[in-house]
Amino acid sequence: MPSGPIRLLLVEDSPVALALLQRIFKDAPDLEVVGVARNGEEALAMIPTLKPTLICTDLHMPKMSGLELTEEVMSRFPCPILVVSASVQPDDTQTVFRILEAGALDIFPKPRAGLAAEFAKAKAELLSKVRILAGVSVFTHRRRSPLPTPPLVPLPVVAEQQTFKLVALGASTGGPQALLAILQQLPSTFPVPIVCVQHISDGFLQGLVDWLNVNCALRVAIATPGASPQPGMVYFPPERHHLEVDPQGKLALTRGTPVSGHCPSVTVMFKSVATRYPRSAVGVLLTGMGRDGAEGLQAIAQAGGLTIAQDEASCVVFGMPKEAIALEAAQHVLPLSAIAPFLLKQVCSLSQGDR
Repeated sequence: MPSGPIRLLLVEDSPVALALLQRIFKDAPDLEVVGVARNGEEALAMIPTLKPTLICTDLHMPKMSGLELTEEVMSRFPCPILVVSASVQPDDTQTVFRILEAGALDIFPKPRAGLAAEFAKAKAELLSKVRILAGVSVFTHRRRSPLPTPPLVPLPVVAEQQTFKLVALGASTGGPQALLAILQQLPSTFPVPIVCVQHISDGFLQGLVDWLNVNCALRVAIATPGASPQPGMVYFPPERHHLEVDPQGKLALTRGTPVSGHCPSVTVMFKSVATRYPRSAVGVLLTGMGRDGAEGLQAIAQAGGLTIAQDEASCVVFGMPKEAIALEAAQHVLPLSAIAPFLLKQVCSLSQGDR
């Protein structure tokens, strides 16, 4: 975490939204709003002097949008960025997730005054997110130039060949970017289904699914109860639903109690996968804060499946993978760039069938 108060720059053209954000931050002793800008141009002029720890920016603004601001900031003076925006609308889908591609760390729905209990919950969640993201190290993103090819990483050698029937992915903060990096490398002919839990604020799931569909060869969908998972498909649970695989191998959705603070929970999904697919599931735990997924990954490992955790250097937040590694649940700890090649090597090179 940064030393001293977290210095916030708020970039928001709506007076109502700005007032709510200031109300949320004013009583936090470890946070200080050092500047307010109505658009990206104003914010860029302030950054060299204010040196914010974290920038909270809206999506749509006059003169310079949140996307343009993010591209400029990450190119000229990298700084953690949190996008605070209304739920993704159809026309916004590509823009809001392109901001994450451009270097923003996360997205959060604009708080509303509303009921006191709802406002208190949104306030607590936003303050927690700001405190976590303020300690994240970010790097320069070069605009309009191809991303450098990551160095080749020797893939682990798996002593025993296994036949896999399903891949399960779990992620939180930094997850959309990590999921894109993995799923973009998998072909439409990927021979097994993929189930995925991504912690994301209400209102953003459909946008995430649409964005991945546009950018990946795999088909991405929100799961429906009773569906049989198909090869070449990626399934996410609906908002506020746990995703499990039932004894018949069909997708089951439940409005359950949060586990590790989350519904959907990665651990709930992983544990059901371990039960239904012993020795034939791959569990992958990606970037995120907290410990959701750690015990679930352990269940897959103990059932004889293959388990992977993203390494610290490539995580936005090394929380969930770290907890899994501490439990010795991760058989392989890999940089993000090596996960898809490893999946292709292990899953696509072997024929399927029951073991």
